[in-house]
Amino acid sequence: MIQEGFLYLGIMIGLAGLIAYIEKSSDSRFFKYVPGIILIYFAGAFLKTIGVLGDSESVDNTYGTVRDAILPALILLMLLNCDLRKLIKLGPKMLIGYFTAVFSIILGFVVTYLIFKGLYVTDTWQALGALSGSWTGGSANMAIIQGILDIPENIFGYALVMDTINYSTWVMAMFWLVPFAAVFNRWAKANTSHLDEVSKELIEEEEQKQNEKTSFVHLMGLIAIGIFGSALATSIGGLLPSYGDIISPLTWTIFIVSIAGVLLAMTRVSKIPGSMDIANVFLYIVIALIASRADFSDFWQAPVYIISGFIILAIHALIMALAAKVFKLDLFTLGVSSLANIGGMASAPLLAGAYHRALIPIGVVMALAGSFFGTYFGLLTAQLLSFL
Repeated sequence: MIQEGFLYLGIMIGLAGLIAYIEKSSDSRFFKYVPGIILIYFAGAFLKTIGVLGDSESVDNTYGTVRDAILPALILLMLLNCDLRKLIKLGPKMLIGYFTAVFSIILGFVVTYLIFKGLYVTDTWQALGALSGSWTGGSANMAIIQGILDIPENIFGYALVMDTINYSTWVMAMFWLVPFAAVFNRWAKANTSHLDEVSKELIEEEEQKQNEKTSFVHLMGLIAIGIFGSALATSIGGLLPSYGDIISPLTWTIFIVSIAGVLLAMTRVSKIPGSMDIANVFLYIVIALIASRADFSDFWQAPVYIISGFIILAIHALIMALAAKVFKLDLFTLGVSSLANIGGMASAPLLAGAYHRALIPIGVVMALAGSFFGTYFGLLTAQLLSFL
């Protein structure tokens, strides 16, 4: 049993690195449906369940210190790519699609929680709040909310199960609908001319950024920005007042680095290549640390949560279809708006590319917007569920 903090950290980072390597080097379709972070979680939880990872003050201190240090750095580096001015360029219909998706997802969580509340384990509202952060932004937002709310790792595991099974099913459904776009657009009476114009501008910007190679100086500079920003925000956040379960020093810290990231995204700092790569490294480490505190022995209620996930998605789909008819939204707008929330950067650009390669940058911009807003929408959902 491992009870020494540094060895524990080394094993968890080694596990994350091994799975990341396998995921990126494998040609298997398996990883299209089961992301690497899910495998990291289940591998870490398995080590905890069979007793390889023990409990000690050294392990607890290492877990808390490392997680609280790299979570803010993760969000700061991730948001360096999130220039919200690009979101405005997409026009009112894309914005309507995006915020309709957000509203429908939050409503789905509230309605589903009311239906199944009596079947959930204690404090499930926290896990669903974290999942809402993922389904209105991405996996990084879910990890951030887990830290803010200090969600028990076992309960958090239910959210990850839903994020795997329900998310994968929804992504497949969105890709399955692509060939029916023309039929859907005629039903909704949609006009796509504005998307064609915007996509040309965005793809030119994306090509310019991809031409620059990542160097040692870029990586060193980005790590410095992330860690320094995390330390400064943590110090300031610790001085600000706490309110209930939602507003804590870590909440203030995340808010500060989020604003800093969005502001820096409008400067030359956003042109530095490699920020998303480093952010993903931090994300994999955080997920590995969270997994190391979980235990599979409490997963017997997972079917209830999976059914809940499908009901949430059904409510989301119904409201999105109604919005398409009312606002004359095309299927591309609905699909990318949906996956910019539920899938984030992992799937929104891929779905956009399934319609046309020139539309990929729109998927990127939408997913990045979700990366910024997802944490706050997730916390809003958690707060609403805590009242029920």
